[in-house]
Amino acid sequence: MKHKGILSTIGETPLVELVKLSSGLDFSIYAKLEMANPGGSIKDRSALSMLADKIASGELISGRSTVVESSSGNLAVGLAQICGYHGIRFVCVVDAKTNSHNIGMLHAYGAEVEMVNRPDADGEYLPARIRRVRELVGTLPGAYWPNQYANQLNPRAHEQTMHEIVSAMGGQVDYLFSAVSSFGTLRGCAQYVAAQSLSTRLVAVDAVGSHIFGGQPHVKRLLPGHGAAIRPALFDPNVAHEVMHVTDAECVTACRRLVATEAILAGASSGAVMAALLRKVREIPAGSNCVLILADRGDRYLQTVYSDDWVDRNLNLSQAEELHDALPC
Repeated sequence: MKHKGILSTIGETPLVELVKLSSGLDFSIYAKLEMANPGGSIKDRSALSMLADKIASGELISGRSTVVESSSGNLAVGLAQICGYHGIRFVCVVDAKTNSHNIGMLHAYGAEVEMVNRPDADGEYLPARIRRVRELVGTLPGAYWPNQYANQLNPRAHEQTMHEIVSAMGGQVDYLFSAVSSFGTLRGCAQYVAAQSLSTRLVAVDAVGSHIFGGQPHVKRLLPGHGAAIRPALFDPNVAHEVMHVTDAECVTACRRLVATEAILAGASSGAVMAALLRKVREIPAGSNCVLILADRGDRYLQTVYSDDWVDRNLNLSQAEELHDALPC
């Protein structure tokens, strides 16, 4: 299929059956490979949804407008590629925990990087980053803040994500596992499920230590991609049928299992959704179709998830590995 411009390929991501992982199980596992988007993650969809109409209407103008957003990873890359394509200035507010790979990608796309080095009183960077965004928007002429945590165009993008999944599965989606951060993906999928009166059971996968669904908010989180230091404005506790909290160690173990069995090098949040599914294998009815949303590629996690040195310094994998060893698959 021919396309006009790289951005027109956003959303054309494959759904694949994880045959080796489901061997020995009496239900099927499928993965939506959002890493196939041009910016490498599901956040390409959110970025395009939040900018496209404003660009088309002339509200955002090449050479005159500025987009400002807080992001330490995938959304930043998605916004940077769209702004770069349309000649719009992009200022991204990051923090001291943002990895050098992501910062290098932002510079490559022509984005300006604003670094926040001091966390708030609780040791979290996100509130401090958002304060800096507000300051920049108040001082830069023509600045627009997409605000992924409150913008309804974020979940709207993922109504299409769910449409693609349901269409590829012939309408037979019994379980959907989705990581939560800005709450855009899960909420958008839930909106589609409700509008189509589907029976899909939605499993929200949060991080231990995240503030989104509560739990243990004072546990230190080391891996980005899921969970958040604040509860986003898009949060709706009623869209998930079930919530599962996953540790960093479980993410790492599941990521490594995924690449070892299916040759899919995926990011930390993909490990989280896979770990959540593996915890539920004995509860899922025979004949079910389970879909995992794999949000991004693993090349951005080579210095963390896939680094033995980093893992040895920061995590204890013994409990997570014992869980996996006890599973039938």
